[in-house]
Amino acid sequence: MKARRNKKQVPSFRKLLKTSKVKLENKLKNKQFKQQSNLKKYRKEQRKLRQAVKDAVSKKPIPLEDPKKKRPGKRIEREEEEEEEEALPLDMMDEDDLQLMKDLGQRASFLTRDLSSSEPVHAKKRKHENIIDKYEKIPRSLQTAPEKELIHLLPIKDKSGIIPQTREKPVLDTNQDEEDQEEMELEEEIIEDPIRELTIEEHLIERKKKLQEKKLHIAALASAILSDPESNVKKLKELRSMLMEQDPDVAVTVRKLVVISLMELFKDITPSYKIRPLTEAEKSTKIRKETQKLREFEEGLVSQYKFYLENLEQMVKDWKQRKLKKSNVVSLKAYKGLAEVAVKSLCELLVALPHFNFHNNIIVLIVPLMNDLSKSISEMCCEAVKKLFKQDKLGQASLGVIKVISGFVKGRNYDVRPEMLKTFLCLRIKEVEVKKDTEDINKPKKFMTFKEKRKNLSRMQRKVVCSFGQHTETLNIVFVTYFRILKKAQRSPLLPAVLEGLAKFAHLINVEFFDDLLVVLHSLIESGDLSYQESLHCVQTAFHILSGQGDVLNIDPMKFYTHLYKTLFKLHAGATNEGVEIVLQCLDVMLTKRRKQVSQQRALAFIKRLCTLGLHVLPNSSIGILATNRILMHTFPKTDLLLDNESQGSGVFLPELDEPEYCNAQNTALWELHALRRHFHPIVRRLAAHLIAGAPLEGSEALKPELSRRSAIELFEAYSMAAMTFNPPVETSSSKRKDKVLQGDSFLNEDLNQLTKRLCNEADTQLPLDFTKYLKTSLR
Repeated sequence: MKARRNKKQVPSFRKLLKTSKVKLENKLKNKQFKQQSNLKKYRKEQRKLRQAVKDAVSKKPIPLEDPKKKRPGKRIEREEEEEEEEALPLDMMDEDDLQLMKDLGQRASFLTRDLSSSEPVHAKKRKHENIIDKYEKIPRSLQTAPEKELIHLLPIKDKSGIIPQTREKPVLDTNQDEEDQEEMELEEEIIEDPIRELTIEEHLIERKKKLQEKKLHIAALASAILSDPESNVKKLKELRSMLMEQDPDVAVTVRKLVVISLMELFKDITPSYKIRPLTEAEKSTKIRKETQKLREFEEGLVSQYKFYLENLEQMVKDWKQRKLKKSNVVSLKAYKGLAEVAVKSLCELLVALPHFNFHNNIIVLIVPLMNDLSKSISEMCCEAVKKLFKQDKLGQASLGVIKVISGFVKGRNYDVRPEMLKTFLCLRIKEVEVKKDTEDINKPKKFMTFKEKRKNLSRMQRKVVCSFGQHTETLNIVFVTYFRILKKAQRSPLLPAVLEGLAKFAHLINVEFFDDLLVVLHSLIESGDLSYQESLHCVQTAFHILSGQGDVLNIDPMKFYTHLYKTLFKLHAGATNEGVEIVLQCLDVMLTKRRKQVSQQRALAFIKRLCTLGLHVLPNSSIGILATNRILMHTFPKTDLLLDNESQGSGVFLPELDEPEYCNAQNTALWELHALRRHFHPIVRRLAAHLIAGAPLEGSEALKPELSRRSAIELFEAYSMAAMTFNPPVETSSSKRKDKVLQGDSFLNEDLNQLTKRLCNEADTQLPLDFTKYLKTSLR
């Protein structure tokens, strides 16, 4: 028969390469230890066997006890009868047999043999000679030695056959147990001794020392990494391991410091390109030492950056899940502080490293936090996204963020914060228009291929052409989000942000959507469900559409003019005067830029109502309104008739009428300017006096360049009252201190003083006093 094949496979060379050196050394040590322990066991067994044989030879055989004494009752009698029948009498045995039995009794083999066996000693001696030798070597278990329990193990198969395996069960030593109990009692006594508790001051001093040591360690690691990033990239792992600080006194502070330090390090040492994984062909090629060092640095940097982002994500998850399992190192209240630091680091990396690896993973983490219940975290994330939109020129990072935000808004069924959609206003989509300029400057020849066209463009123009497609896709996603909300969630709190976004990007909307969009905007205004700010955004969006590509459309915007004229008196006159800025933008688009489509009656009505509005609002709003009136008076020169008291034409001015065309504004005057001329704000007084004089461009009543060259919106923002300060500041009156304080008689004239003294000294008379006589004499 063939030998049985061993099923245990020899490990392949590749598998041996994968196993570490430490694992191989441990395997070798375990193998050597097993061999030594087996050898010790074998020697111990041989020693015991030899000792047992010596004892058996040296000692005399102990005669067997009489079995009759131990077996009571009828059972003993029956056994005696059976023994008497089976046993042979001594007189029937030969002398040779008796002598043989005596000799066997003196030998060790007789004592060690299994007496329960009925097989004679000399039977089949040659055949079972090896078995007899084995049994003779096994010592007899004496009564004095305690019996040891054996544990049967799996047998081993050898060439000779199956070898059973056993192991002695360890017996606990009573003496050792007593010693262990004594040691435990001593330890308990030591533990029970009271430890001196530190006072609050001592605890704070000790914490300060620990924190200072950790800070120095962090600073040493960070400075080493910054000095030579390629050589010390492994120290990033050491620094990152401090995120698992276990000392409860300084754990939270150290983790925050490590998070901020790693964030600043990655911002400094990260290259300005994306690191891609190497292919198999690149790994197999031979390269220089400098290139190999650079590759190792890039691999280490990417791996540590990935682990760092995972740690930040875990911190945020621990806070979001309110950390159900209690930790002895970090308290439940401290998780929010750690999460805020982690979110701040993620926001910084989102803005600083838009080109590097895992940027999309950061976007996926940041976008849901923009809708977080915590206002501080939500504002932090929204500000980071706005900053990213403002500085992103190519549009690749913006496109990734817009996709995630659009999907998130749709997935939450439009139940999100309005601030998420307000971030769209910071997009640099207007740069798409640069493509037209590049085509005009470099007019391609006929039948030119795409490669030839790209050769004629400069490097900057190529970037613009490449970013054109990304900007177009971004714009499509933005408008799809806006139109979905207009269609499905018209009563959503997102509507103001949608209308504001449409007002900004209306010039980029396709002409095919203009008719439907204007119908929707007008229906929203007429519904009456909108606030005045939302309705103003609708008006602004409509006129942005009509002032751009919508010129070709035959649409009468009179209903939007009427709505704006009606809404002017609904503006908030207090601190929340944000609606004034929207009104100024609407007036610029509706009246100034569309001057050819605006009648004189309409312009007069708006100027009169704006002057009336200027009496009720804050100073910065009054400045913006007066600056708008100045521009309208220059745009429509015939409106100067409002500065004259004489009426023009028939009819009476109807200020309560909401139709600008039919309110007879030509029959009134701008008397509000005289009231504004006595305003407490100096700029308001200056603008009112300028308008009363007819808004001249030259002369004494002309404005200074710092006022005349600014637009109405710029003046509104420049003189804002948001900081609760006056701009310009109010001049303090100089205190006039008197050197000498006048008292008593020094206030009176000298002659009058003498007259009063003389009259007081005269005797009282019953005659009436004639004061005129005394006054005449004093005057002489």
